[in-house]
Amino acid sequence: MTAETPEALAGGRLTIDRDALAANWRDLAARAEGAATAAVVKGDGYGIGLEPAVRALAAAGCDIFFVAVPEEGLRLRATLPEATIYILDGLFEGAAATYAEANLRPVLSSLPEIEEWTAHRQQNPAAHAALHIDTGMHRMGLGLGEAEALLAGPGLADALGLTLVMSHLACADTPDHPLNQRQRDAFRAVRARLPDVPGSLANSAGIFLGADYRFDLVRPGIALYGGAAVNDAANPMRPVATLEARILQVRDAAPGETVGYGATEALDRPSRLAILAVGYADGYPRHASSSDQRPGARAFLRGRAAPLVGRVSMDLITIDVTGIAGARRGDWVELFGPNIPVDEVAERAGTIGYELLTSLGRRYHRRYSP
Repeated sequence: MTAETPEALAGGRLTIDRDALAANWRDLAARAEGAATAAVVKGDGYGIGLEPAVRALAAAGCDIFFVAVPEEGLRLRATLPEATIYILDGLFEGAAATYAEANLRPVLSSLPEIEEWTAHRQQNPAAHAALHIDTGMHRMGLGLGEAEALLAGPGLADALGLTLVMSHLACADTPDHPLNQRQRDAFRAVRARLPDVPGSLANSAGIFLGADYRFDLVRPGIALYGGAAVNDAANPMRPVATLEARILQVRDAAPGETVGYGATEALDRPSRLAILAVGYADGYPRHASSSDQRPGARAFLRGRAAPLVGRVSMDLITIDVTGIAGARRGDWVELFGPNIPVDEVAERAGTIGYELLTSLGRRYHRRYSP
């Protein structure tokens, strides 16, 4: 099965609202007034499809994009020949010529990358890059000591063809976390050493921290796709992806009977159950299962929420449709979307909306609207 599976043959369907994606970008751009607004489209556009995502974002006005790996950058370049494209995973060893040929800008994070890019730039002075400074996340980026040593010498920006200096916030989704201010202050100090190079610190959540975090460019990701960027706060973004599953069978079960593998949930009343044609092989998380010890995720059908019952299996889910009049074979049931937020499902599964979106399987029929 592929993403082009006809709807009549698919157990699940995924509807992508491109207008909502564009509206979310415009909303974030307005919140980041004074800074340019890019779009992070790694992970196949957070699972919704790289090419449809970047076309919609470009139509909304976005012309700067971030992906993780050069393969994604090449796909994006084929779709948007004029876009500015940064590769977050940096310069892959021996691949500088490919970056330059496709006008991809590596985000340089280590001394070996910088040495290789500097040598490449001597033969290709039109090639550009970004510089990543680790201000406290301890993941990608030059350490502050390494950055200070490099910046002590003259001409770094010209030697590397820098068009951006950036860092990444570790705890922006928790606004009162003290690391946010420490990272901001550390980045501000580095940014002062490169006054002619635009600076970027804010991810989706960072945009909501205020103007002190926005600098020259913001890099929203999850918020573009409708996910919640800030913990324990109302989510102002429009949902972009709606996941639905087909009802295969509706059946009755008696009190005391159990549902699914492991008999982990026993029914406490006469129940009407619907079996859905989606499971963990489709990227719907097994940990969203329900049991006698804990509730699972919810679905939505005919204007009402319907709880999952028992374990999520490879290809099937069971929901309780008791009291939902008219539930029948062939109905489409929302698993997440406008009525069941993707972050709610993720929370019930002990994960985050990012993982749920980027894990979407290939068996869905995909629809793009408009």
